Amino acid sequence: MRVPRKGYLRRLIRVGRGWIFVLWIYLSVGWRFLGWRLQLWHQRSHSAESIYTGMKQTLLLIRHGQTTWNVEHRLPGQLPGVELNDEGRQQAARLADALTVLPISAIISSPLERARETAEFIAQGRTLDIQFEPDLMDVELGRWAGLVFDDLSKTDPDWKAYVKDPTVAPEGIETFPQVQQRAVVAIERWLKQDSIGAYPAFVCHADVVKLLIAHYTGLEAGRAGSLFIDNASVSLVELEGEHRPRVVAVGWNPRPGWLKPPTPANEHVKSQEHQEGEQKE
Repeated sequence: MRVPRKGYLRRLIRVGRGWIFVLWIYLSVGWRFLGWRLQLWHQRSHSAESIYTGMKQTLLLIRHGQTTWNVEHRLPGQLPGVELNDEGRQQAARLADALTVLPISAIISSPLERARETAEFIAQGRTLDIQFEPDLMDVELGRWAGLVFDDLSKTDPDWKAYVKDPTVAPEGIETFPQVQQRAVVAIERWLKQDSIGAYPAFVCHADVVKLLIAHYTGLEAGRAGSLFIDNASVSLVELEGEHRPRVVAVGWNPRPGWLKPPTPANEHVKSQEHQEGEQKE
């Protein structure tokens, strides 16, 4: 029987630890999100701002809605002209409706069309201008941009190596650590602005959100691909002074009422309907 090499065992142990860490992230974040949402629901007659005091900021990291390229498994990278499809616009509208309960204080978006369109839905009904940040753009994929990744997996060994280890890339293609560095620097730059407020929303792309979550949780950049960030989903990160960042949600999709607490107006309407029903009986 052949004895496995020590290097193979070390790599296997490292990969296993990585997956355990990812599982821990999801379990701990799920528990935090449950508590966070319960707090929000208890504020039925108050603004959501009353939940947070002091210097706390809640970052909303939002992935754009679906595009035809997502459906086709085509890699957009930083190519222009990739817009939301009908489903993506519906997703963005649902997300915007779900987030109306939060007092978003600023909207910063990747300038690529699919992110910009999603940001426009978030901005509806708010007196906020969308501001653009090039360093929140998707990964620069060079020669791979526009290609179908299933085809690349069959024909391009460089692509397969990149998927396996995105910390190393061919010339002209960004590595995950490079993307993470520019995105984190951009977020920190915006947070230093006095006008950013307590609830800044950053609209960007799946890999960018993954790498930001990895930064705030301590996950290695090369393992960020293990996270799942769906179209038109929101991830929440709480920052407060010198305390460690708290990731409250990872890739949560909007569902009707998933975030909204019952409003006094809705409760009043329900009460009236109940009274009218009793009178009719």
